[in-house]
Amino acid sequence: MEWYEQAEAAEQVRDWDTAIALVSARAECYSADHYAHDSHLWHMRLLVSAERFTQLTELALTDVHARRRLNRSLHERGMDVALRDRAEGGDSGALYHLVNLLCEKGRLQEACEAVQELGPEDEYAHQLVADFRMASGGALHVRESMPPPSGLLGENAL
Repeated sequence: MEWYEQAEAAEQVRDWDTAIALVSARAECYSADHYAHDSHLWHMRLLVSAERFTQLTELALTDVHARRRLNRSLHERGMDVALRDRAEGGDSGALYHLVNLLCEKGRLQEACEAVQELGPEDEYAHQLVADFRMASGGALHVRESMPPPSGLLGENAL
């Protein structure tokens, strides 16, 4: 049986230690060898499945794939406090996931406050809030003290 078949079998039975060991031994971020890169992405997915967030968080310091996978996983699990912590540390991807999560939960005001506090100059974060507000038919209003950056939405948006 080949290593990847053993890893797949271990993953099927949730033997995370074995699956992670087999896959991580062959994983390489941004490798010219697409098999090594695919193994790297598989490794990130296995860490999430195994709920090894501490390890994923450590890798996220230097690995964009770990950072993306971690933020997406925290979003999917509704972990807004963890996303806020990561955004406070300067992770813009965590900020975007936090804003989307808060908007999805109908907490538009909190999303606006998060953007003002954590990314006041981040036009994309402001745009996420504006898009959600527009998609909700303008039914949700934000405080006038927190407008998006000028020119971002156009003069008739508010």
